[in-house]
Amino acid sequence: MKRLKLSLFFIFAVFLSSCSNEFEKNPVDELIKDLNEEKEFTIILYDMDVEEAFFNTYKHQYQIITMKDTVPQETLSEWIEVSEALFEQHINDMGMELASKGADGKLIKEVAPAGYSNYVGNERYGQWSTDNSGNQMWTFFAQYMMLSTMFNMMSAPAYHSSYNTYRTGYYGTGTAYYGDTDANGRTRYGTASVQNTTRSNSRWVSKPSNSNFFNKVNTRTNRSGSRYNSGSSTRSRGGGVGK
Repeated sequence: MKRLKLSLFFIFAVFLSSCSNEFEKNPVDELIKDLNEEKEFTIILYDMDVEEAFFNTYKHQYQIITMKDTVPQETLSEWIEVSEALFEQHINDMGMELASKGADGKLIKEVAPAGYSNYVGNERYGQWSTDNSGNQMWTFFAQYMMLSTMFNMMSAPAYHSSYNTYRTGYYGTGTAYYGDTDANGRTRYGTASVQNTTRSNSRWVSKPSNSNFFNKVNTRTNRSGSRYNSGSSTRSRGGGVGK
């Protein structure tokens, strides 16, 4: 019996080791390698899912945006299994870009509102205009207009004040910018944002158990005072970030 227990323990250890090796590679890094020949691209965490069982399974789906001549192209990845650590690292980042490369060839690997690293504020793609309320918002030129939909800016416009806060206080720091928080505790960007909570085609949104998992992780990390690295650390979400 003792020998049997040792054998089972050994098998279990090998299983955990194989799982660990399987998740050594960050799928975003793999996508970056695959996109090496592209002149510019943006990788967005499009959707997430937790399949709960004896061992939970964690999955990501990525949105890849590239440019063919002046025409934006969009591709959704297959569902990719990721480690628990990576999943929790990006628990707040659904709908945000995780990596991007601009036309200048510069690779930026940090969490940011979709489009903020290379497209919003770039006069090659659009311009600032004033809406009916007097707020400055980013408007893409006609040939790049599809980027507004791809970056979900139809429901969450990029206002100049928010963009300025990101560029002057967050860009290049490795700290994610989620914008201001409304009265219901919903951020402007990221998993807890208004536009994500209304996405009927999202696995993450459609499963109540995912919401419970989200709350549990955030409660635990807030209690411990921990901060994630690789661009997913948290920071004050208020501070004059309005329209």
